[in-house]
Amino acid sequence: MTSRLEDRIGENYSDLSAKLRDAADYVAANQLAVATRSLRAVSGESGVSPATLSRLARNLGFADYESLRDLCRNAVETRSTPFAERAERLKQDPTSKDTIPDRQFAACINNIAKLAETVNRTRLQNAVDALHSARQVVLLGAFGSTGIVEYLAYLADYFNSNWKLAGRMGASLGPTLSDLGEGDVLLAVTKSPYTRRTVLAAEMAQKAGAETVIITDSHACPANKFADYSFIIPSESPQFFSSYAATLSLLETMVAMLVAQSGDSASQKIKDVEQRHQQLGEFWGG
Repeated sequence: MTSRLEDRIGENYSDLSAKLRDAADYVAANQLAVATRSLRAVSGESGVSPATLSRLARNLGFADYESLRDLCRNAVETRSTPFAERAERLKQDPTSKDTIPDRQFAACINNIAKLAETVNRTRLQNAVDALHSARQVVLLGAFGSTGIVEYLAYLADYFNSNWKLAGRMGASLGPTLSDLGEGDVLLAVTKSPYTRRTVLAAEMAQKAGAETVIITDSHACPANKFADYSFIIPSESPQFFSSYAATLSLLETMVAMLVAQSGDSASQKIKDVEQRHQQLGEFWGG
């Protein structure tokens, strides 16, 4: 059975009653509270009875509520442990030097496999449709997610001219966000620890009437509150950092879906871009 709480909820969600779904939504979005507070305290804060929370645990395949709490504790510890501390653990592990390649490759493969099993295909298509019909698409990523959205912008430039990066090279977000409105889409990538500017940008975009696509690693991400389309991507890693392998897989899938439904216009644009590259002599032997 899967070891991620989000996956367990996703696998069983359609079989849960309305009351258990409400409980599952709360638990998924508040794993820190579940991990650190008593059953009575969680019940009081969530409005879900202790009996319902215990029943939810059993319906998700746990022996009891404490087993569910243990999984939340492990998840919170992994996400909240500072990079430096995780790096130190990695360095002190006497077997890490020999096993790093195998563990990292296995983690990446497992993350992509989980993504393929759990991603909501309807939500994915709806998000792609929103991107396809948008007046403009603004891409946002900070820290480790910066290069990821820059790669996405590079791919999009081949077939669409209305995608742009927000806050590139330290530029202010204000001017870009002020131009967002109905018919626009903000696509943001953020992993734990979540950056304040990304959460605030999602809130501002939603208030301005733009649609928001949030790609993150947990239901607990505060930007999910402002998401029209939220994707929780497996990011487990034996290293001190989160893995972006599955995130890249999702973004590349989105690009392929966009090109597939864009028809001849996208193909012609890609062809024109390639011709310009050849004329400029951009590539070796070109």
